[in-house]
Amino acid sequence: MRIALVNPAWDFAQSIYFGCRHPHLPLELGYARDLLERAGHEVLMHDGHLMDLTTEALAEAVADFAPAMTVVTTAPSYLFWRCAPPELRSPRAFLAALGTRGGRTVAIGPHGSATPETALRKLGCDVVVRGESDEVVAALAEATDLARVPSIAYRRGDAVVVTGAPAASRFTDAPALRWDQGWIDRHHHHHHRYGSEGHGPGAEVEASRGCPYHCSFCAKIDFRDKYRKRDLAPLLAEIDGLVAQGVTYVYFIDEIFLPQKPLLEALVSRPIQFGIQTRIDLWKPDMLDLLGQAGCVSIEAGVESLTVAGRAALDKSCRMTTEDLAERLVHARRSVPFVQANLLEVAGDDPALVAEWRDGLRARGVWANDPVPLYPYPSSPDYRRLFGQPDGEAWERAHAHYLAQFDRMSEIQDQQPLPLHALEAACCR
Repeated sequence: MRIALVNPAWDFAQSIYFGCRHPHLPLELGYARDLLERAGHEVLMHDGHLMDLTTEALAEAVADFAPAMTVVTTAPSYLFWRCAPPELRSPRAFLAALGTRGGRTVAIGPHGSATPETALRKLGCDVVVRGESDEVVAALAEATDLARVPSIAYRRGDAVVVTGAPAASRFTDAPALRWDQGWIDRHHHHHHRYGSEGHGPGAEVEASRGCPYHCSFCAKIDFRDKYRKRDLAPLLAEIDGLVAQGVTYVYFIDEIFLPQKPLLEALVSRPIQFGIQTRIDLWKPDMLDLLGQAGCVSIEAGVESLTVAGRAALDKSCRMTTEDLAERLVHARRSVPFVQANLLEVAGDDPALVAEWRDGLRARGVWANDPVPLYPYPSSPDYRRLFGQPDGEAWERAHAHYLAQFDRMSEIQDQQPLPLHALEAACCR
């Protein structure tokens, strides 16, 4: 079977999108391609964002391939499934341009995972995958009866059929991904790298998936939830392959990069630098030293709130004091060029205290961001605490709540966000 895997040409204009707007490798498509090709399928993988294609050009390229199945993502990469653009205009625009020329159309991503009926309606596709898509896409390629494929939603007449809970892939034995040299050559971005100068291409890699914690703000209930650590051999083989292609920096997309001594020791001898996102309270000083020796040049550390009560309200399960967190961040900065404490806008946190704490950290070389407003994604505990289980208006409800609660943009947004219905008016009925 001919199968097309597509990352659309993303449009973030006036979106609340909190993720990075540079292109990133679509790891979820890479895993699917490996499984499909092993099963004997012919696969075309296109990334409209990375290759700077228009939606029309992307649709024509896929149509020329004449696939029997076309898979499109609803978030820019696995890295951003937890903070995806709420609007579906980019994947919908691609599907509209493709029309009937893509065979069975399948959407993967957080939207179909949390609200499958809504995603089917807005996208006009044949199937949505619920949860991690790697293995489900491979099952769809072999399916003659959709009812036998787990973790999907599809139309049967006027009804929507949902087959079971969101999927969680095995992942631990995920193979070493490979990328076309042309893609690597265009991947100039070093994600979340500050404080040190980077040269050569960057890339994204996944060392673990899921998180053992259940912070209230984190959108992962319906996907990438269960924590799994990837086998070291294929992970190192993937990194070595990237190095051979000229990559000098990788960003580990893990929800939470936990201390892994064997991996860090293996990276010490490799000519690669990297960035991570983690919780600083889970790292002891000696492991932070090893992290720096291994080549880490960027740490995003989730602190979120500066009070014990604030962290408890977010279900952080953090046992360190705010002072201890600060000292651990400063220790990390001794060997890692850029360390950031991520802060959220939490009710009860004194703005003066936050400003003083940020200034104190910055004076010691650690960056702390302006607290970011919370967006209650439908796959977060916060949404369900506020509104109950997601329904057909979940994304609109979350979006309206965010826009009503905050009268200013975060520092990562450069345009005033529009209401969700306005963002989707031209395409998602």
